[in-house]
Amino acid sequence: MRTIEIYDTTLRDGSQGEGVNFSLEDKLAITRRLDEAGVDYVEGGYPLSNPKDAQYFERVRGLSLKRSKVCAFGMTRRRGMAAAEDPGMRALLDAGTPVVTIVGKTSAFHVSEVLGVSREENLAMIADTVSHLKAAGREVFYDAEHFFDGWKLDAAYAAETIVAAARAGATRIVLCDTNGGTLPDEIARFVREATAALAAANAATPVAIHCHNDCDLAVANSLTAVQAGAVQVQGTINGLGERCGNADLISVVANLALKLPGHDVLGGTGTAHLTELSRFVYETANMTYRPGQPFVGASAFAHKGGMHVHAIAKATESYEHIAPEAVGNSRRILVSELSGRSNIAALVTRRDVKDDRKVLDAVLAEVCRLENEGWQFEAAGASFDLLVDRCAGTFTPAFEKLSYNVAVESRAGDAGEVRTEATVKLRVAGEVRHEVAEGDGPVNALDAALRKALAGVFPVLDRMHLLDYKVRVINAQEGTAAKVRVSIESTDGDTVWGTVGVSENVIEASWLALADSFHSFLSRR
Repeated sequence: MRTIEIYDTTLRDGSQGEGVNFSLEDKLAITRRLDEAGVDYVEGGYPLSNPKDAQYFERVRGLSLKRSKVCAFGMTRRRGMAAAEDPGMRALLDAGTPVVTIVGKTSAFHVSEVLGVSREENLAMIADTVSHLKAAGREVFYDAEHFFDGWKLDAAYAAETIVAAARAGATRIVLCDTNGGTLPDEIARFVREATAALAAANAATPVAIHCHNDCDLAVANSLTAVQAGAVQVQGTINGLGERCGNADLISVVANLALKLPGHDVLGGTGTAHLTELSRFVYETANMTYRPGQPFVGASAFAHKGGMHVHAIAKATESYEHIAPEAVGNSRRILVSELSGRSNIAALVTRRDVKDDRKVLDAVLAEVCRLENEGWQFEAAGASFDLLVDRCAGTFTPAFEKLSYNVAVESRAGDAGEVRTEATVKLRVAGEVRHEVAEGDGPVNALDAALRKALAGVFPVLDRMHLLDYKVRVINAQEGTAAKVRVSIESTDGDTVWGTVGVSENVIEASWLALADSFHSFLSRR
């Protein structure tokens, strides 16, 4: 088995992505979770760049990390200044991390046009920085910035830069595709050439890979580099990062462990925690999950086409390249107008209906009809279960709507205050109940009135409340006459269920979804 080191830079490179902002406590929590996952190196940030990063390095010393080594990130010494006098070097040493990662200019173009120094001075800056940190007892990784673009431009000079770092004591030479524009065949060729150049200079230091995703190839390039000899992969959880992001370490790890035999990653902790790790970072960053994310996305093992569902019912490998459990994910069967009887049978929970072809066909026909009108049941399992009951002729409503009315009143001089009142008239347990309630908006008022009408018969309703309410316009071209789809998520503290309603009237769509939520809760009790 060939061990491949995993180097995570979510807290530094990942935080440079648009919309990503970690608090100090966020960074510490992610560090703990990465350590639990078996990540080898965690790059915490640049201690001289901001007070939060400096505080992170103080606080992280108090964490009892079992596997991960924390790395401080910085740049080569300033031009015309001794490394010992550079405040950046002092900040890196004061961070107290066992590993320091130094980024330096490897492209001749960047040396002259961006850094504005001579080639010789750049080589001295690299060597002085690495040797100074090495002499202070730190392990040093050298990030060869713009390596691949620099190698294309002037391979001889790019080779000089990485040899300078290796001879000064760097233990990893990190080849960076900083602009993310290199293709896999070039990655493989240049990794081999860089390795050969180091060996020829008697500076045979192992190489690592750091890819950005501007051509949507960061994961493929990282895997190609490993196959070409790289011993370490750098990236971020979920591919967070500047511009189009970095290599997604979730996919890198899953591919190395499950698809490329002979590679050991994460210290043997396995891959069953990858989905949880991915979602933890999304939650901590206050970001929405990416449904189509390979391996760990909610849609990664979701099946919608009838032919697909029919096949996986016989053999899951027919439409799944791995078992979802291998990465901590789960299989989902979706229902829509594209479904066949197999989809319906897979989702139906009632045993007496699963083998009833007549009922299954009726459910399928109703799903197709409703989806054509804008309904969606993928996130509305409770509404789907009620639809099955109705098609099977076994639905017994807990209440019957006779009428409802919603009044919204805004008076001049009320400084934007709006009063909303809902009235519902229901038949419950053979009696007609007529109740009125106010609320913060029409849905809240309807919910309150419905509860008042039902509470006397169903006191258990005090356990149920709404978690989420969403409205989506279906046929926007119709303007204000367009249909809307309302999705409601509810919970009783133990389980969560979704319902849906569709109408040209947002209040009616809301009522349909709300009533389904109540019916679903009460039918289970």
